[in-house]
Amino acid sequence: MRILLTNDDGIHAPGLDVLEKIARQFSDDVWIVAPAEEQSGAGHSLTLSRPVRLRQHGEKRFAVSGTPTDAVMMALRKVLPGKPDLLLSGVNRGANLGDDVTYSGTVSAAIEGALAGIRSIALSQVYEKEGMGDAVPFAAAEAWGAKVLAPLLDTPFAPRTLVNINFPPLAPADVHGIRVVRQGFHDYARGSVVEGTDPRGYHYYWFGLYGIEHTPGHATDLEAIQDGYVSVTPLQLDLTHDASLAELAGRYAG
Repeated sequence: MRILLTNDDGIHAPGLDVLEKIARQFSDDVWIVAPAEEQSGAGHSLTLSRPVRLRQHGEKRFAVSGTPTDAVMMALRKVLPGKPDLLLSGVNRGANLGDDVTYSGTVSAAIEGALAGIRSIALSQVYEKEGMGDAVPFAAAEAWGAKVLAPLLDTPFAPRTLVNINFPPLAPADVHGIRVVRQGFHDYARGSVVEGTDPRGYHYYWFGLYGIEHTPGHATDLEAIQDGYVSVTPLQLDLTHDASLAELAGRYAG
């Protein structure tokens, strides 16, 4: 099985090392093509206004000077000798829960894989507080990663779908198990924007990662993480709201 690894935290991110350890439990044919630098919050963006550069860092290990989407496209079109059987994106430093998946470079890399017809899975490690930097513990992801992935390797994926996995901020022994749940939604009315002044006296603004009230519903990814479970959520790329088609069509009829 050929496995492609990528992320949005960059080629040197500790979570990528964790993901490689997980992947090598299933295959020796593991390729890494990841952004050269952190691209958190890049979403499904594609670099169009400047050239993208590729640099090799070792056997089957490459960095791309662009977004996670760029990295997957370069992997599929310029790096790998053939189509991978599996794409794993992560392990992200921080949660990708609820509607945060729309911002996530980690999830977007898996989206690009799904668009290419590859079995694609995003993995993220939730942590408890801001300011942890590289001290974020990945123990839950490392211990539970293979357990969560194994059933997915021979599970049929519908076209243009992917799976989003989040690990709770707990020691491995304290994780209660695995829940398959739907996507939740945040209350963004309470989101934070941090304001400061730089050394030259100019104002700047920094979007806060936390300070957002969660509104977990029954059986959502938010609730699963709060309850100490690994969350597994199937996502689809078709954003059409089918229930509105007939109503809108009627507005334009005649």
